[in-house]
Formats: sequence, C-alpha cells, structure tokens
Amino acid sequence: MANVNQNAVTQKNDREVVFQSGGQEVTLTITTVMKYFAKGNENVTEQEIVLFMNWCRFQGLNPWTNEAYIVKYDKTKPAQNITGKAAFMKRAENDPLYDGFKAGLILGRDGEVVEIEGSFMLKTDVYRKDRKFPISAKVNLEEYHKSQATWNSMPKTMIRKVAIVQALREAFPTKLESLYTEDEFQGAIAIDEEQKVKDEIKENANKQT
Repeated sequence: MANVNQNAVTQKNDREVVFQSGGQEVTLTITTVMKYFAKGNENVTEQEIVLFMNWCRFQGLNPWTNEAYIVKYDKTKPAQNITGKAAFMKRAENDPLYDGFKAGLILGRDGEVVEIEGSFMLKTDVYRKDRKFPISAKVNLEEYHKSQATWNSMPKTMIRKVAIVQALREAFPTKLESLYTEDEFQGAIAIDEEQKVKDEIKENANKQT
C-alpha cells in the first residue's frame, strides 16, 4: 500500500475510529494520526495507521493524553505501536491493589551492593497490597543506551523510565503485558502486535457478517 500523504486524504475517505478511554470519547482519523501521533510519518502506510487506530481502541489508549503513538523511521520494517509511560502509571494507579513503588541505583562498593534512592536507577520495586514481597525489575543502562539525543543528555531519566514500566508490567500483567515503550521496543513485538490487531479486526468483521 502506498505511503500516506496527509494532503491527499480527503474528508470522504478519511477513516474514523471512535471509542472510550478513561471516561472520555476519543476520535482518531488517518489525518489526525498522521499529523499528531506518527513519528517518521513519511514512511507510515495507511494500513499501519488504521491498525494503530484500532489497536488504541482495543487497548483503550488515548493518544491525545500521550498514552500512545506510532513510530516508523525505516520503511523496510513494520511500524511500531508505542505505549507512553503515562498509560502504565494511570493503569497501575487505578488498580486498587497498587501500593506504590520504590526506585534506586544499584552500585558495587567495597564488594557490597548498595541501593541509593534517586532519579538514576537500575532497579524498581512495585508494591501490591495482595503480595508479601514487591515485584522487582533490574535494568542495565548499557542494554538500552542508544546514543540518541535524549539518552545522551538525560541517561538517568531515560533508564529510570525503562525500569519503572518493566516493573509495572510484571506487577500488573493482565493490564500491561502487551504494552511497550519505545525505549524497550523490539522488532518481534511490532510484528506480534500488528498481527494481533489484524486478527481482532478480522474476527470482529466476521461477527458482523
């Protein structure tokens, strides 16, 4: 399918998806996704945008509140449906079992492991009221540092975000297991998520016939 040119999308064929998220009505069209939520938009196809809109609907994600966006910088690879950190925090905080989290840097000093509270962290503990022990996620900076501008200027903040979302996903798998941020995204996830949405769209279409 040809790449999307937002100037070529007419009002007549500009597909629309409407759904509820967080008690609010969300309306997405090909034009709005292309204009506001697509990174590398010259490479994104119309099919990928339609898949993204339906993925947002199935997951209940609101791009207007920074919960989701679509990324495609390489036209030879599939687009990635990305979940923002805001969605992870909102879903955890809305769960009655959520009991906060603690984050700290893990250092080796004099042969001992020391945890220091602060913004630079490689470990996050998420607490649930129904668990005796916290759910932990440990992240190595070297595995995620991609030498991009934000990682070069704010490595502590970026690795902190990765550790938080990984711990939250493990603590609340039914709500977050298929959602990934751009910093931790892998190609296999993009393919799996795209196929999942295709299957759900096909299933819904069969039910309506």
